[in-house]
Amino acid sequence: MPGLARLRLVAGLELHGRGDVQLYRIELPGPVVSKTVPADARVTLELRRERFNELAAKGHLADWRQAFERGEARATGIDQYLKLIVKVVEAQEERTRTRRVRSQ
Repeated sequence: MPGLARLRLVAGLELHGRGDVQLYRIELPGPVVSKTVPADARVTLELRRERFNELAAKGHLADWRQAFERGEARATGIDQYLKLIVKVVEAQEERTRTRRVRSQ
């Protein structure tokens, strides 16, 4: 997402599977992904591994939003980072809606 391109952030990703949890450290910009414990993560995302695979394959912002609204995905961490990400996502969705209206 272009609005988050300059954000320097370390995030943790917890993928829950059948009886295990895989932990990943994601460093932005980049992203630089490593399979280590993200001790310095400012934001942590938690979701089922199968759902993550679906969302990663589709890559649409609306699908991610729906996963968070339904409780399939959860984000925790520093409130300022979470609020900034929500604000940027909402602005991107508004730009997308505006483009669709203009093109019709």
